[in-house]
Amino acid sequence: MGENKAFIQIDGTPIIERTYLLFKTLFSEIMIVTNETESFMNFEAKIHRDLIPDRGALGGLYSGIFYASSLYAFCVACDMPFLKGPVIQYILNQIEDHDVIVPKTKDGLQPLHAIYSKNCLAPILTTMEQGKYKITDFYPRVNVKTIEENEFRSLDPTMESFINVNTPTELLLMKTHTTSYENEK
Repeated sequence: MGENKAFIQIDGTPIIERTYLLFKTLFSEIMIVTNETESFMNFEAKIHRDLIPDRGALGGLYSGIFYASSLYAFCVACDMPFLKGPVIQYILNQIEDHDVIVPKTKDGLQPLHAIYSKNCLAPILTTMEQGKYKITDFYPRVNVKTIEENEFRSLDPTMESFINVNTPTELLLMKTHTTSYENEK
């Protein structure tokens, strides 16, 4: 993208701020895992660097779970501007005794919109030591609960909770989506 995706503005608000404001209504602890800590000092959140640098999203996930003060942590990507509180709450209500609670949409598993327990730390570390850095690579080592799309679709009929921005083209489509959504109101 050529810029930090967390600070891309959607409707005049950076994605990270949209996420932060939502999380303030849902969680008692908010954490940001980043190697650009200075950029996030304006947020009342715990800010940590990756414990194991250069391991991509899996390394960031490991750090977030490690630093979390509770047994479970809801983990989300920094480039998802349309997160929905009711969807997150539904996922939180599914914890039970699972190590991972991950939604599955028609596009597949959504590992950066999921809940992870501290029981995932050793399996993630083992996976990274094997040179594997895809988040789902450690799933066979833990107790995973998959939540199917039909279980939560009524809470987000357009499934926009799972939209993320990775390319300039996706950003343009996202801004078009937002404009269309605003015109429908």
